[in-house]
Amino acid sequence: MDGMGLERERKGRAMAAPWWDSEYKDRSSLEYRVYVGNLPYSVDEQTLMDYFADYGAISAEIAWDSVMGRSRGFGFVNFEDSESVNAAIQGMNGQDIGGRNVTVAQANTRPRRWRA
Repeated sequence: MDGMGLERERKGRAMAAPWWDSEYKDRSSLEYRVYVGNLPYSVDEQTLMDYFADYGAISAEIAWDSVMGRSRGFGFVNFEDSESVNAAIQGMNGQDIGGRNVTVAQANTRPRRWRA
């Protein structure tokens, strides 16, 4: 196939569904997540969940550095609805967790292909 034919084929696939994502699904669903930064390296997912339990946290995840084998100092907390997200941001931003004042903000929506 010549260069133009290959380019047309790529464009055709990208129009129907991204070629990199074999499990393409609707990406418009809302995520109710907050980013939590400046976490101490000792905080694990259960501890993070405990801090956000009063706001209706349903799950938490810590970003891990596979090379260093420790937390990268930030994580994400998931909620059922936007009211819980807003309450968590208002209530927890700047609060002390393990001796550090954390940053809590609305998390950016991530593409499905990066989700676990």
